[in-house]
Amino acid sequence: MDSKERLLNALKGVKTDRSPCICPGGMMNMVVTALMEKADIHWPEAHTDPIKMAGLAKAVYDYGCFENYGVPFCMTIEAEQLGAIVDLGSAIYEPHVTGYAFEDLSQWRKLPPLEPHSKRAKVVLDAIKILKEQADQVPIIGNLSGPVSVATSLIEPVVYYKALRRRKEEAHAFMKFVTEGLISFGRAQIEAGADVIAISDPSGTGEILGPRLFDEYVVTYLNQLIDGLRELNPEIPIIVHICGRMHKVYEPLNKLRADAHSFDSIVSIKESKKMLPGKTMMGNVSTFALEFADADRIRVMTQKVMADGSDIIAPACGLGTKSSLENIQAMLRAVQGK
Repeated sequence: MDSKERLLNALKGVKTDRSPCICPGGMMNMVVTALMEKADIHWPEAHTDPIKMAGLAKAVYDYGCFENYGVPFCMTIEAEQLGAIVDLGSAIYEPHVTGYAFEDLSQWRKLPPLEPHSKRAKVVLDAIKILKEQADQVPIIGNLSGPVSVATSLIEPVVYYKALRRRKEEAHAFMKFVTEGLISFGRAQIEAGADVIAISDPSGTGEILGPRLFDEYVVTYLNQLIDGLRELNPEIPIIVHICGRMHKVYEPLNKLRADAHSFDSIVSIKESKKMLPGKTMMGNVSTFALEFADADRIRVMTQKVMADGSDIIAPACGLGTKSSLENIQAMLRAVQGK
């Protein structure tokens, strides 16, 4: 199988010749400093130039790191489109929000709608189109930040989390607005040529929200987002990554309509396979180890994740930019049986 066929089959639960080894992009960034140096394409320029963004995404595959292309390399684009202030970072640090768009939840109605064909959102779409021209056998993964994570990038998180309990009507109206914007950006990525959409919602962790609010807000709006994308393309495969421990929220997670689940390295693949029967599992090699361990240790950890039943091998989260190419390549080689 080629890389694209292998990943698409794995996401649909169809038997493959072996597990895919991927890193989606977005929050789950796959670009490290050593790769930028090899490709001679650097941050922050690659965040605003579609040719450089596509070139850096392609380098991930060309240098034997992972078996996919993925853009963008951060999770700030949606919040920036909606009015948050973003620092584009450096060659070492990813873009990050430095100023919220509003202070009180009632002010969300003043936000502009998310326009996917402008500013950095358009850079992502153009990069996907460039990759599509040369990606016959390599899957292109487009990325979205999850609804709760976008919300907590627009307003101070403590204010937001309190509102989920005390101002439910306003909170749901705001979440619907955010989700509709994400649907428009996700659909534009699909139209540009993305083969898969990955949604990362680290702020939507059950450790902060608890099972009831996790169900009410995270599962509800992730499913609305997934359904909105599938109205455009019913066959689009969707990966969802959620941070934190899962043991308190497995029951609502069973209602999530994603094709694959990705969790932190603190989550047992064996446990998640048992608690989410029939679900495709992705992950979850420690990103701490990928940055600080050696290649032999990475091979052992990758083999364990495979033995535990992970269907799609991937880092547990975004890579630290100081991670070595040798460690990342060791992970792929272990999956390939080399």
